Formats: sequence, C-alpha cells, structure tokens
Amino acid sequence: MTFKLMKLASQSQSSSWLPSIHPQVWIFAIGRFLSEVGTGFTLFYAPIFFVNQLGLSATSVGVALGSASISGIAGRIAGGSLADSEYWGRRRTLLLATAISAIASLVLAATNNFTSLVIGSLISGLGIGFYWPAAEAVVADASQIDNRRETFAIARLADNLGLAIGIVLAGFLIAIIGNYRWLFVIDAISFMVFFGVVYVGIAETEQQQIEESEKTEHFAAWMAVLSDRRFLVYIAVNIFFTIYISQIHSTLPLYFKNFVLVESTAKGFAETTISRLFAWHLVFAIICQLPVTSILKRCSHTLALTVSAIFWAIGFGLIWVSGTAPSHHLLWVTLALGVFAVAIVSYTPSAASLVTELAPKNQRGVYFSINALCWAIGYFIGHPLGGWALDQPQNITNSLWLCFSLSVAITVVILQYLNRILAE
Repeated sequence: MTFKLMKLASQSQSSSWLPSIHPQVWIFAIGRFLSEVGTGFTLFYAPIFFVNQLGLSATSVGVALGSASISGIAGRIAGGSLADSEYWGRRRTLLLATAISAIASLVLAATNNFTSLVIGSLISGLGIGFYWPAAEAVVADASQIDNRRETFAIARLADNLGLAIGIVLAGFLIAIIGNYRWLFVIDAISFMVFFGVVYVGIAETEQQQIEESEKTEHFAAWMAVLSDRRFLVYIAVNIFFTIYISQIHSTLPLYFKNFVLVESTAKGFAETTISRLFAWHLVFAIICQLPVTSILKRCSHTLALTVSAIFWAIGFGLIWVSGTAPSHHLLWVTLALGVFAVAIVSYTPSAASLVTELAPKNQRGVYFSINALCWAIGYFIGHPLGGWALDQPQNITNSLWLCFSLSVAITVVILQYLNRILAE
C-alpha cells in the first residue's frame, strides 16, 4: 500500500506546471484533503447549529469555541516537543492528533448544552494542538529553499480543496435531512481516514535522524526559541493574522445568517446560500494559491505578509459595507470573501516559510509549536470577541469590521520593523 501511494505521488510530481515536490508531501496532502472534507462539514455550520438549533447565545458559543485555545496551548507545547523528539517524532504525533480529533467530533455530535460544548471544544483544541507543529514540520522537512513556499502552498491547496467540497456537500445534506449532528459524525470519520493515511503512507522524516551533537534538550530548545528576537516579533504580528482568520470560521457564518438581510425577504442568508458563499471563497483560494505564491515568491516574506494585511483591510471594509448598504448585499459579501481568499493565500505559504528559515533543523517542531500557539491565542481572542459583537445592537456589530480594518495599520507597522531586523 505504501509503494502504491509513493508511486501515485511520484506520478503527480511529474506534472510540468508544478515545482518539484517531495513524494511524501503529496501523500500527506492527500490525507489532509480527505480530513478537510470532513472539517468542511462542520467548520462554518457549527456556530449556526449551536446558536439557532440548541438555543445558546452567540457570546456563550464564542466562549465555548474559544476554550479550545486553552487546551490547544497545552497541545501545541507538548506537540512541538514530541515532534522534535527522537523517541516519538512527527508521525506518532500526527497519529495521536487525528485520534483525539475524531473523539472530539463525536463528543460535539452528542452536544446538548453549554457544558458538553465546552468539553468537546477542549478535546478538539487538544487534537489541533498536537497536529499543527508536527504537520508543519513534516512539510518543512520535505522542502528545499528554492521550493519552500510552493511546498507549503500545495499543503494549503489540499486543505482548501477539501474544505470547499465539504462545505458544498454539507449544504446539500442540511437541506435534505436538516440534522446538523450528522455533520460532526462525518467529520469524525474523516479524521479516522486521515489516521489511516498517516499510518500507512507517512514515514518519519529524514530531519529526525539528528546527529548526537545536534540534539537539544527540550527545555533548552524552548529557551532558545524565546530568546530569538526576530521570531518573537513575527509572533506578535502573526497573532493579528490569526484573529482575522478566526472571524471567517466563527463570526461571519452567523453574521451572514442573522445580520446581513436579503432584500426580498428581510431575512438573513439561507444555509445553502452560506455554503455556496464559503465554497466560492475556498474555490477562489484554490485558483489563486499557486499563481499568488509564484508572484509573491519574488518578494521578501515581510512584503508578502504586508500584501496579505492590505487585503484583510479591504475585505473587512467590504463586510462592513455588506451590513450597512441598502441593497446588493450578496454582491458585497461575495467580493469580500474573494478578497479574504487572496489575503489567506498571500499569508500562509510566506508565514510558514519564514518560520522554517528562522528555525534550526533540529528545533522545527518547537518553532512551529510556538507558531501554532499564535492560532490558539488568535482564536481565543477572536471567537469570544466576535460572539460578543453579534450579541450587541447591529450598529455595534457592524463597527467590529471597521475596527478590524483599521487594526491592519498596526500589523503593517510591526511588519516593517520585522523587515528591518531581518536585514540586520
């Protein structure tokens, strides 16, 4: 089975329009794609289910979903150390992460109240925490300097393609059966499939075969990372980006459902419309991923991230227009999600590549662990903030998007400082 997967990956690698990518990246991308199909079933529908079906307030749902960041912090710290460990490694950490995530999805499928939602979210956060440091380290280990951004772009392409398919299928499933709980069951099955792909097709990466003189004690490794001034400045700016991304995953679906009114009905968008909107967002991201990565490859990492920040500002401005304009709401939302797609594909490959270049080879797990902590912090701030705003009068809710747009100025200033110290 492993031979067949490697042969398939090698054949895919031969495509002339793609850069030379390590076969293991293709195998891993297949697993990520299958897993993200399941995630697409729940990612944008979970807030709608918990608020409109279970009757929880938007604030409590935001707090519950944000609680995943608490366990996620522990998972990311442990996951980074495990991924770098010669006794455990990337592969076993990924297996542990996918098993925990499958359990979390089943708990969320059975959720009936705030307490069980928090428990499910905490388990989910732990699984995500273990996953990201190891996942990013696997891709980093299999990349070279000349194709690093494209390698990370391929991984993100698999994620977005899976999410797009999952979102569309979820919209149809909800329209047919109207039962949101099945979405979480399907997500659990997708994690089990991902577990199988990792178990069969992923070998421990070569970078884990570390010379005795290169080994670093876990505590010393963490201290070394926390004394890396360039990396700490990057972390500060990265938290802003993850707060922005958290709004797409939690706040926007509910905002479109309850606040952006369709002129002919004076009601929010239907679930099928929301699924098509986010499918458009992801399909456009898929279309743009490799071309945008190729264009920005000529730029420094900080310039690429500045471009992403500017697109975030434009996108949040368009969301504000969609909630305040007297008409053409669907048009404004469609434009905004298209802009957000460009913002994300500008951000992810450059951010991951920058971390790879800053990290010593034998400490990539720890560096990506702290990088992943940005997501835990960003979601911990972003989920409750968005939920609180949705429980306020609409003028306050709408002002949230303007505040996000204006905050990009801070992001750009930090990026300019980072650019200066990287050049030292």
